Amino acid sequence: MFENFQPVSVLAEDVAIHAVTGGSGPALLLLHGHPQTKAIWHRVAPTLAESYTVVAADLRGYGDSSKPAGLADHGNYSKRRMAQDQVDLMQALGFDEFLVVSHDRGARVAARMAIDHPGRVRKLVTLDIAPTLAMYRQTSFEFARAYWHWFFLVRPAPFPETLIRADPDQYLKQTMGARSAGLKPFSREAYAEYLRCLSDPATAHGICEDYRASITIDLEHDQASLAAGEKIVCPLLALWGADGVVGKCFDPIAEWRKWSDSVDGGPLPCGHYIPEEAPDALLDRILPFLQR
Repeated sequence: MFENFQPVSVLAEDVAIHAVTGGSGPALLLLHGHPQTKAIWHRVAPTLAESYTVVAADLRGYGDSSKPAGLADHGNYSKRRMAQDQVDLMQALGFDEFLVVSHDRGARVAARMAIDHPGRVRKLVTLDIAPTLAMYRQTSFEFARAYWHWFFLVRPAPFPETLIRADPDQYLKQTMGARSAGLKPFSREAYAEYLRCLSDPATAHGICEDYRASITIDLEHDQASLAAGEKIVCPLLALWGADGVVGKCFDPIAEWRKWSDSVDGGPLPCGHYIPEEAPDALLDRILPFLQR
């Protein structure tokens, strides 16, 4: 995976953020979701690198990036802090502004980044999410059953961490493999990378802290932004899997319009893990948007 890409590591405050970079042209940051790593982009990164300088990064708490112990208020895993990590990464690589394509948890980080750093994010693509605040407020039985990990991972430490560490492979199979496409979308190399990283005991804590922040300090930040009228000012393309849960339980475009005056998007013929399930369909949608 990532042939002709180079590994980089940048210190953001006291946390090392790991990434791979390749290609040339305008800067394009790729952010992954749970319980994955930058490896989710391995099927689309080579094509994107033909037109862009691609930076595929690991979020703090995931992959090969640092996994600090969570603070009492979970603030060091807030999407605001995780967004700042990625801004610091891109600035260290020489990019004051950049495009962002983001999936799942990474899309929540990217949305906060676009709000907090409007001069840096030129365009934003979010994959298979609706805004966090809307998803919690509109939780239904169908959503809770499909996204059980949203409610499991936020339990106080070390309960969920202990269960994940007991069998990381089983956790991957019960999260990634339980989606609409099963385990078929994941190459042997990518799955091995996800398992390697989740087998680090610190990753279980990092993942849990990410979710604990989302149900506490992140909601505070989102509510404050809405009250202040803060919005995503760059063009936003919101895509989701037609076979997934987000489009069935929520109206992503309507929810993103509360945050953006320039939003477009729609479903793709796949489930949740869009970059691995439908890489060609994804490229067909995002390349014209990024190039306009």
